[in-house]
Amino acid sequence: MQLPDVSRETEARLHAFADELCRWNPRINLVAPSTLPQIWSRHIRDSAQLLALRPPNAHHWVDLGTGGGFPGLVIAILASQEDPELRVTLVESDRRKAAFLAAAARKAQVRPRILAARSEELPPLQADVLSARALAPLRQLLAHADRHLLPDGTALFPKGATHAQEIDEALAEWRFTVQKTPSQTDPAGVILAIKGVTRV
Repeated sequence: MQLPDVSRETEARLHAFADELCRWNPRINLVAPSTLPQIWSRHIRDSAQLLALRPPNAHHWVDLGTGGGFPGLVIAILASQEDPELRVTLVESDRRKAAFLAAAARKAQVRPRILAARSEELPPLQADVLSARALAPLRQLLAHADRHLLPDGTALFPKGATHAQEIDEALAEWRFTVQKTPSQTDPAGVILAIKGVTRV
């Protein structure tokens, strides 16, 4: 499955990234091997749908726990065409995965900033957009948002069928506003757009 409305150059960059992921995956298990045949729908398109949800005039996108490049490296590749002024920072504490991200970014000819560190150990990154995919429960993600999002920033967190329960659990510790957008790739999933994160 390809993505609609991308240039031939962007499609070539996405293919270069996907090829690099398939080459590295047997060594460091970036994604479950069983999902590689569905890499375009399960991983790339699933990540790409977040870009359209960014707020207008976003300047800095921070992706936590980028791992195999999802969604952060996909966002960096798409933004190179759609929003060239958007800075993208990838945070990945596993140094082997951070090395993969650097290699894949070179192959895809994009230049995100890659930080091989735990997000809680970094100084506030002042993100307009903060994303994380399959990293932690929502209540834990909100602690990262509280640290790294600008006051008027937006967190974009893809979540599955248990998202309502995660929201309820998070409200015991946090106050926030949330909008839900149905996932284009998971019938039970949503993308949570969260703003105004403060501790109870």
